Amino acid sequence: MAQNPPSLRPDLANARVPRDANARLQRDLDTTGPARRGAGPTIGMVSLGCPKALVDSERILTRLRAEGYGISPDYTGADAVIVNTCGFLDSAKAESLDAIGEALRENGRVIVTGCLGAEADYITGAHPKVLAVTGPHQYEQVLDAVHAAVPPDPDPFVDLLPASGVSLTPRHYSYLKISEGCNHKCKFCIIPDMRGRLQSRPQKAVLREAEKLVESGVRELLVISQDTSAYGTDWAERPEKAPILGLSRELGQLGAWVRLHYVYPYPHVRELVPLMADPANGLLPYLDIPFQHAHPEVLKRMARPAAAARTLDEIAAWRASCPDLVLRSTFIVGYPGETEAEFQTLLDWLDEAQLDRIGCFQYENVDGARSNALPDHVPDEVKQDRWERFMEKAQAISEAKLEAKVGTRMEVIVDLVEDDAATCRTKGDAPEIDGHLYIDEGHEDLSPGDIVTVEVDEAGEYDLWGSIRH
Repeated sequence: MAQNPPSLRPDLANARVPRDANARLQRDLDTTGPARRGAGPTIGMVSLGCPKALVDSERILTRLRAEGYGISPDYTGADAVIVNTCGFLDSAKAESLDAIGEALRENGRVIVTGCLGAEADYITGAHPKVLAVTGPHQYEQVLDAVHAAVPPDPDPFVDLLPASGVSLTPRHYSYLKISEGCNHKCKFCIIPDMRGRLQSRPQKAVLREAEKLVESGVRELLVISQDTSAYGTDWAERPEKAPILGLSRELGQLGAWVRLHYVYPYPHVRELVPLMADPANGLLPYLDIPFQHAHPEVLKRMARPAAAARTLDEIAAWRASCPDLVLRSTFIVGYPGETEAEFQTLLDWLDEAQLDRIGCFQYENVDGARSNALPDHVPDEVKQDRWERFMEKAQAISEAKLEAKVGTRMEVIVDLVEDDAATCRTKGDAPEIDGHLYIDEGHEDLSPGDIVTVEVDEAGEYDLWGSIRH
């Protein structure tokens, strides 16, 4: 069993759809209609990047499936391949180019979309043989490109849109995207340039999608956006000052776990956290907040919409209203101008904050980011040293927090059942990016999506082991 890598980040290109996702896709299509129909056209998909991009891929495949296209789980069975790219960091761009090159070698007919698609010349300069390039969430343009490359051949008797759409995640959990874009101007980020300003989906549309997902068997909804706290603040008329509060209340009544990602620490988060402490609400006691750093001067150079001096007070207030709250965050080390003293402030802040799930990455220049022009870039060897020291601190905090859970009872959701163990997650663990709880005895009758009570028997650096309790 592979244990959770502590530095895994959901916004890198290598957080691609797992290889077994194709098998899951094939199984799901087998239950809703044939994935391949006679000599009808088929499309393959390679999805890179964050969960927001994964949702885009699901929407594209759902539309194509409704138009009569089969979905191929491999290159050789596809008439064309869509590569949904990531463009967040230069390393992610490089991996996206590699994925495009692989698809061209293996299939030859490739359509590119996603964040890197906003830089069409960059893509065609490296791969001039791609059939088309479209930008992020440009669904109609992607469909037009597919139609031009592989004309549809619909059969109205068998081509029906699955009630829950095409999913690239296991059946028991699903990402729920509530908005696009971002209004922040962080100097290291080009997401607003690629995906535009904040555009929130209507609450009725979000709730309707969530209800359909729960009706189809989804046990956990993972709420994502670029800035979840800001949901609805772009509306000219809104039912309340912070519409994420109303949306969270409604989602929490659907009978599924609801997990919030990418939450900025705005003041109204204090009103959100008490919902997580309410046993009648399905909103999990989990906040994924991108703090990025703790020194005020570094945050200022980042142009971050946060004040580190008040953050510790906010964390204390959240935990006071919800003692079981689990906090996850990611940080950047080696940001331009970061001094040893500023980095030490970050380490000291971690000691005080005692976050539960901590990730870190080394600063990289991104083409088009304003941070590239900042003075005093940190040498690579210094960044590596600081990253190692940061992760050592994070690991020690995680190990101590998990050790404190030994002997306690908690609910877990089952993700995978194998001969030797069942791989589960607690309410404090998001899929792909956090830890696991393993059940290695009496797990034979469990199935993915089951929610069971366990007693924690053992703790590691990032993972737990437990026994089923009734």
